[in-house]
Amino acid sequence: MLIHLIAAARPNFMKIAPLYHALKKEEWATPIIVHTGQHYDLNMSDAFFKDLGLPEPDIHLGIGSGTHAEQAGRVMIAYEKTLIETKPDLVIVVGDVNSTMAATLAAAKLGIKVAHVEAGLRSFDRTMPEEINRIVTDSLADILFTPSKDGDENLIREGIPKAKIKMVGNIMIDTLIANLEKARNKKTHMHLGLKEKDFVYVTLHRPSNVDKKATLSTIMEHLYRLSSFLPVCFPLHPRTRKMLTTYGISCRSNNHLKLIDPIGYHDSICLAEQARFVLTDSGGLQEETTFFKTPCLTLRPNTERPVTITDGSNKLTNIENLWPDIENLLNDSHKTGKIPELWDGHTAERIVERLRE
Repeated sequence: MLIHLIAAARPNFMKIAPLYHALKKEEWATPIIVHTGQHYDLNMSDAFFKDLGLPEPDIHLGIGSGTHAEQAGRVMIAYEKTLIETKPDLVIVVGDVNSTMAATLAAAKLGIKVAHVEAGLRSFDRTMPEEINRIVTDSLADILFTPSKDGDENLIREGIPKAKIKMVGNIMIDTLIANLEKARNKKTHMHLGLKEKDFVYVTLHRPSNVDKKATLSTIMEHLYRLSSFLPVCFPLHPRTRKMLTTYGISCRSNNHLKLIDPIGYHDSICLAEQARFVLTDSGGLQEETTFFKTPCLTLRPNTERPVTITDGSNKLTNIENLWPDIENLLNDSHKTGKIPELWDGHTAERIVERLRE
């Protein structure tokens, strides 16, 4: 059974890595890694693939950047040719990037079965391009692998037959658990001069937070203020650094606020586990902090991962409530939550078992 694993960016590779390894063990399966090239990432080095135990992608479509329509169109055109040439039995897509939707469309139009990993996630905010990608992908996929019960409920509400849906757990937790020892051994916090559970880890990059001068200025004021209570470690995403420079907002480090270059996956896991709390607008960190039971403030109006709030240690916040929410965490007024059902490192095995059936 020839199986294409579609990836477009770093988080996608982290999601397909457990699947690739699980499928390689099966005599009936031949997994092929397809990199659409939607995201050009300087950190996609040989070391990155080595850390995940992945070979270089078997197929590289080289799509590059562009508008949402341009990217989706290029992926469909290039991937359709690949599908016709290679004739896979199954296409597995992950997440919610443009390539996820476009590869699904191309395969569905050729009558090739598609499985979606991380199906059913909904923010209910159609101003987010990712939400459109999720809805389209789930409506076309033949097999929908959900990470939590809310995913099942969303799909059933949208009219997806129950027979197509299978809750398997969170594939990112497979990768986290597989890399946890390496992450802990890096002791990133210690190299940065930070003490266990005595610092705040911050990541912010979404346009809603960094593209408006007033919003970004307020965030930085809060971080400088926070650093007088606890050290703050803030790796600056290229977009965030660019906007700070564009707006002339101070972005100088001091003894307590460390503004550093982007960090790798293992460094990020280490900081997420060791931090007193995390402030982020990332999807992945909401899940990782829930697994570690590290308190997390997510600076977004909504989340497609509500289980991190209902079960986990996550809380949504906004600019108006950011400082009161930070004060609550400084006063240890927070919940640690619990690890959601099936977030146990065996999601890939359950997916392979369902495919075998």
